This record gives sequence, C-alpha cells and structure tokens, in this order.
Amino acid sequence: MRTRVAVAFTGPSGSGKTTLVEKVATALVKEHKVAIIKNDPKDKANFDVEGKDSYRFFQTGAEVVVTSPTRTTYFSHREKRLDEIVSMVNDFDILLVEGLKTLPLPRIAIFRKQIDESYFSCSEAIAIDDTINPSEYDIPEGIDILNLNDLDAILSWIETNAKAI
Repeated sequence: MRTRVAVAFTGPSGSGKTTLVEKVATALVKEHKVAIIKNDPKDKANFDVEGKDSYRFFQTGAEVVVTSPTRTTYFSHREKRLDEIVSMVNDFDILLVEGLKTLPLPRIAIFRKQIDESYFSCSEAIAIDDTINPSEYDIPEGIDILNLNDLDAILSWIETNAKAI
C-alpha cells in the first residue's frame, strides 16, 4: 500500500485559502493524484441549479450520486468524518484540506494585511504576503513563515511536513 499524505490550509475569510489550494493542487496534480476536501462551515455553498434533476433528487433528503463519463459527484445530507471522506475518495496520493482547523493535520494558515494570532495554536506554518510585517507580531518559535507568493517554497514545505494518513 502506498503512503498517502495530507496537509491543511486555514485562515480568515478572504485571505486567499482557495487561491492557494488551487495553485498547490495544479502544481501537484502533474505528478500525483490529488484530492481536496473543503469545509463549508456556514453551509452557504451552492452545488447545483434549482430545477435540475440532481437538485430535485437532493431536495428529497436522499444521498445522491451523479455520475458521467468525466466525473462523479456525491451529494450528502450527512456530515462526514475525515476518515469516512478519505474512504470514499480513496484513490489519491496527497490530500489537501481547506478549513476544518480542528483536524490533527499539519496546517498552513494564510493571511493578508494582518495576522490573526488565534490561528497560531493550530498551525505549523503561516503564509503571508508583503502586506504583513512579521516582526510586528509575536509569532511562536516552531511556526514556519512562508511567502504566500512563493509556490515552490510552499510545495517544499508540504513535501517535508505533510502527514501520512
């Protein structure tokens, strides 16, 4: 069985989490099978168009799987634990998780303009841009500081720190 690894990304709304995960996935998918889990804590994501079959099926309360020659989409009314999601996705080398800051995964917190120090307790690294002067903050020892715009450095950090799952 091959080793599968995971790393998580967190940060305030609008900090660039989705953009960074997208860049990381685009780079990694060239040589690896990548899976992404995104948390939607406010339940505001919209995945289907009202009136379409899958939307109508989901409104019944049933678990719904839509399959086509190019993708399979699973709509669920039930919250899933990480291990359940990993079992469903199954075929990946690297798992990228956006959000879910309570999961015990190596985590990069993303910040622009200011750092929210409450993220330090759940992060092993922070990724910041040039709008932030890190010397203005009391960043704990052991938290790596990454340049948000240096994708190679972020990929290197992931390669070194991702956790086997």
